[in-house]
Amino acid sequence: MAALMALAGMAQTADLKMSHVRPQDTTIDKELRAFAADVEAATAGDVTIRIFPASALGDYTTVQERVSVGAIDMATQPAGAGADRRMQISSFPYLANTWDEARAIYGPDGPVRNVMAELYQAQDITMLAAYPVYFGGISLNTEAVHPGDPSQKNGIKVRVPGIKSFQLTGEALGYIPSPIPFSEAFTSIQTGVVDGVIGSGAEGYYASFRDVTKTYIPANTHFEVWYMIISNASLADLDAEDQEALKTAAAEFEAKRWTVAEEDQGTWEAKLADELGAEVVTLSDEQLKAMSDKIRAEVWPVVLEDVGAEWGQGILDQINK
Repeated sequence: MAALMALAGMAQTADLKMSHVRPQDTTIDKELRAFAADVEAATAGDVTIRIFPASALGDYTTVQERVSVGAIDMATQPAGAGADRRMQISSFPYLANTWDEARAIYGPDGPVRNVMAELYQAQDITMLAAYPVYFGGISLNTEAVHPGDPSQKNGIKVRVPGIKSFQLTGEALGYIPSPIPFSEAFTSIQTGVVDGVIGSGAEGYYASFRDVTKTYIPANTHFEVWYMIISNASLADLDAEDQEALKTAAAEFEAKRWTVAEEDQGTWEAKLADELGAEVVTLSDEQLKAMSDKIRAEVWPVVLEDVGAEWGQGILDQINK
């Protein structure tokens, strides 16, 4: 009887592996370690979470696939559209223009957040939280050319993620887009294969491209949001109380992030300028509107066809309401 009770106690403990894309000691790394400590305390040690930074468990697209089959327990990262093209809705260009709009769209009960939870669930993944990161921009290892005029071609070749929305956005803004995996992006800039990057923001460029960023253009290309996800199998292995404690900690983790994300973005833009000496281009409201208008007119219809026009338009209609 004592042996059976001991085995039962062991079965209730869980050591979960959590992947994320940034290097150790970056903002997300520190916040996830604090989250892990909160979960361990809330579950009285029943649930421990080991953090694996810098894509140590694989590229985020691979990690998402492995979370889906239960080979990795958890991750906090961008959505990978390889498994379902509809996940491009999360990085739809110029979907939000302000932080208030972003919270209404991606925050609790927002239309994009709700549909992303459904798309993850179809992959046997539960979304625990959304993690707002920043509005995206453009990093260049050269001087900007016509940075606020999307009607002009600038001849600058930039790395973009292998997602149609980013490729089309880069082209519409006057760049020559080149889809390159994130793991190869830094070397591609170093060796002159491309002259910059579209797909991240000030924090991401500081963390991963600081040595090849001479110019930063805060073009608000997209709103970057990552998702804290867990394999349904790993979640089911926890007892009801521990599941509830994990979900509560995740909700608190997200709520705190929404209070600091906007200020955090400004901090990283300042670091690019002050610590690295990069030129941070100032864009007027009129220039940002010109970019947004062009993307909405030229890129949105194409991306909508890629994700399913009727399905995507239904989400846009919810946002417009």
